Amino acid sequence: QVQLVESGGGLVQAGGSLRLSCAASGRVNRRYDMGWFRQSPGKEREFVVSIDSIGGSTYYADSVKGRFTISRDNSKNVVYLQMNSLKPEDTAVYYCAAVRNVLGQYVYWGQGTQVTVSS
Repeated sequence: QVQLVESGGGLVQAGGSLRLSCAASGRVNRRYDMGWFRQSPGKEREFVVSIDSIGGSTYYADSVKGRFTISRDNSKNVVYLQMNSLKPEDTAVYYCAAVRNVLGQYVYWGQGTQVTVSS
């Protein structure tokens, strides 16, 4: 089992920045791919970004490319999401996910952290 806890969400004006953190605990004696997703009211959860187990490869949704940066500190079991140039449409609950199954789906999810961007 892996437990994920997100933090760092909040209210920010358009153009501002936030840094989200996702701390992993539990069975963290091995490395695994991790990702961030988000969900806005009335919309389906959407992929934001992922990072491989050693942080060598990252994949971004087109909507956040050039504005968001994912990184990880395996010594601390933490993944970060630096969000710059935030837009009102980035408003959502952001979820951290870890460990892909054989179908490529994430198995473990955090509880989410709210990000609200005001115009």
